[in-house]
Amino acid sequence: MSAPIRRGSTLRRVACRASAAPAAAASLLLLAACAGPGQASHREALEQALARSGPPASATASSEDLWRGVAFLERGRLVDEVLHRNPTLAGARSAWRGALARYPQETALDDPMLGYTVAPRSLARSAGAPGNMVELSQALPFPGKLALRGEAALDEAEAAGHEFEVERLRLATLASALFDRWYETARALEINAEHRALVDELHRSVLARYAAGAADAQDALAAELESAELFHQSVVLESDRTLVAAQIDALLHLPTDRPVPPPPALLALPLRSDTSEGDWLARALASRPDLEAARSRIQKGEAQLALARREFLPDFRLKAAYDGTMDMPELRPQVGLELNVPLQLGRRRAALEQAQAELDRERSEAARVEDQVRLDVRTARVRLHEAWHGLEIERDRVLPAARDRLAAARAAFESGVRPFSELLDAERRLRDAELEFERASTRVTQRTAELESAAGRLPDLP
Repeated sequence: MSAPIRRGSTLRRVACRASAAPAAAASLLLLAACAGPGQASHREALEQALARSGPPASATASSEDLWRGVAFLERGRLVDEVLHRNPTLAGARSAWRGALARYPQETALDDPMLGYTVAPRSLARSAGAPGNMVELSQALPFPGKLALRGEAALDEAEAAGHEFEVERLRLATLASALFDRWYETARALEINAEHRALVDELHRSVLARYAAGAADAQDALAAELESAELFHQSVVLESDRTLVAAQIDALLHLPTDRPVPPPPALLALPLRSDTSEGDWLARALASRPDLEAARSRIQKGEAQLALARREFLPDFRLKAAYDGTMDMPELRPQVGLELNVPLQLGRRRAALEQAQAELDRERSEAARVEDQVRLDVRTARVRLHEAWHGLEIERDRVLPAARDRLAAARAAFESGVRPFSELLDAERRLRDAELEFERASTRVTQRTAELESAAGRLPDLP
């Protein structure tokens, strides 16, 4: 049994002894089956983008150290921490990495086949080597098939990268909205505390006037009722603040009982943009990651359709063998070429129809996403304009009028001209105006973030 093992070296001499034409044909087939250099640069760019998408080493702080030394919460810091710590992004990055790992699988040749055949009765001969044959073969798809498979795999990996960006955009917008809610609940509690102090002061004033016979018991009871309602609202607002803090912790992948730094004392508003809707839409159509993902999947569908058309062409198998059963030594080294005969046309036509249908579906999906992009930009622009108008009305007209009305009602009550009920009503109107002003402020920042998100940009707010 040692002779066939020694003759394994003969396989290396087969290629040297073969004629130049079959060797050249085999080389051309092998080169044509491989993916092109453009795909290598495309893959390298995707791998670099994947490496850049990972969180930096500074983002590995424990939950106890995350807010250490932070006096108040900043919007940008919260957004950054969410993008570094949220597990949804880690899952999207893993999906991207897995899609990119498909490329070397799709572009690799099948493993070569090594065969050994022996004539059993030749083993009984007392003289001479046993009759055996060693064969090595390599399957090669028709030129271009591997390149199309690689192109489809890279397009899918590119789509997965855009889906990762979709998640980043969604999480950043959500974190910015939670920051606004965190600020709004804190201000609502402050406003509630200020008005509780005001109502308590009015209550003491009413009691003093009642003791002097200048007010009746109904006024004192009304002040007491108002104080009780404000106390209950403070409990409700504390619950809201606890839940918002838990949502922030959950978004940061932290236990939901971790403390969150307080918001700043004032909400920084963005500059009012004069960018036209057409410019916003152009940005969105050029950079919205969900639209880019849909376009990448169209390219994948086109590659798969071209591959389905090429499946009507035969694949090859290169063979090199040493046949020890041949009597003439010069005939023992052999080279060969096999190809399959693509006669199963029904199966191939069905695969072609499937590829065409899937491509049509991806084109329809891209058209739907583009329509949604246009609607998102239009909606965000209109809502942002409305938010700015509401803020200006509350700041310049409603809030000053409510303050003046309270001052006038208090002076009229103390002089005995107006009843205490009008003073309480003025207090409620001022409280509502102050709360609505804070809501209008956060509505501006939320609508601005929504417009930037609609244009495919992370919220860039002060």
